[in-house]
This record gives sequence, C-alpha cells and structure tokens, in this order.
Amino acid sequence: MPRNAFSHVEYWVFDLDNTLYPPSVRLFDQIEVRMTKYVAESLGVPHAEADRMRLNYWQQYGTTLAGLMREHDVDPTPYLTTVHDIDMSALQIDRHLADQISALPGRKIVYTNGTAPYAQRVLEGRGLGSTFDAVYGVENANFLPKPERRAFETIFAIDGLATQKAAMFEDEHRNLQAPHAMGMKTVHVAKDSIDADHIHHHTDDLSAFLDRLL
Repeated sequence: MPRNAFSHVEYWVFDLDNTLYPPSVRLFDQIEVRMTKYVAESLGVPHAEADRMRLNYWQQYGTTLAGLMREHDVDPTPYLTTVHDIDMSALQIDRHLADQISALPGRKIVYTNGTAPYAQRVLEGRGLGSTFDAVYGVENANFLPKPERRAFETIFAIDGLATQKAAMFEDEHRNLQAPHAMGMKTVHVAKDSIDADHIHHHTDDLSAFLDRLL
C-alpha cells in the first residue's frame, strides 16, 4: 500500500462497531439480543419472528431501526436508548491505536449507525475519548442509516467534510459504496476481504494498516 495513496487525505472517517474495536469483543452480540427483545415486546410477536424481522430489516433497510420506523412507525429514541444499554467491560484501552489516529494529519471523526452517546462510551472504553474531533450517530442523520447516501451527505454537510479529501474505514462493505461514489478513499476493515470496485483497500488489522500508512 503506497503511502502517497492517502497523501491527499485531510478528513479521516471511522465507523465504530467492529472497526475501532476487534469483533472478538462481541459488543454487537449484546445489541442484537436487545434488538430482538425490543421487537418482540413492541410488536407483540414471538422471539423467533422478532429475530427474523430484525435481520430482514437490517438487510433490507440498512438497520433494524430503519425497518421498524418505515413499516411500524416505531419511535427511534426509546429503541436506541434500550438497545445500546449494554455492558462495556470487555473493551480494553488501546493506547497505540489512540496514538496512531492522533498522528493522522487532519480532522478525525467517528460516524456510526449507533448513537453518539453510545459511541462516546465505546471510545472511552478504548482510551480513544479525546482522539476524535467529532462523533456522529444515526440521530445526527435524522435517523437515516448507512448505507443510504443521504445519510452520509447529511453528516458530511454538518461536519463540513470535503469528500474528495477524505478516507473512510468501515467493517460493513456495503457502507463503503456511497463514500466511494462521493470520491472518498475506502478501507474495508474485516476478517474476510471483498473483491469489489468500491473498496480501495482491505485490512483485518486496523492498527497494522495505520502503521503502514504512517
């Protein structure tokens, strides 16, 4: 990976879950359990049906919440508060990653389909609380989720981000389609690589990638 491939980048955008902490921490497993429980209780359906709906809405709309809002007019605020009320004790501070991100030249932001308060809790648990210039959640995009382009456009307009001078790091490959189309450098952070035109780089180790970049 040539360093000059990122020499133009002045804005660094990071997803949160399974990107700024390793998937082995399994925080999102807790969230999925709470999502299924919320769907079952709010819609009055059996657990198995709620789990099916949760996954189906995620696949179809980008997030379970988006499907619940569009098909059942679910209020997003109590849903988001409930599903993100999880145990963070598995998170470990990563001072090396904090130093690496701090060393990146330019503005650093987090953009997640979770909420900004949840993201702040995760960042504190990783020792990254003061590393970023801004943190944006789905509520800042008017509850539109990645991968919708309008969601990215909303967040980037709020931040004043110039997409032609930006890079995005994300574990969910479909969430890199819009950034790629908007002219951003894209980095897929996941165990398995995906051969796709909208992915410029792949890594299964964010810290190792940043070491090579820096």
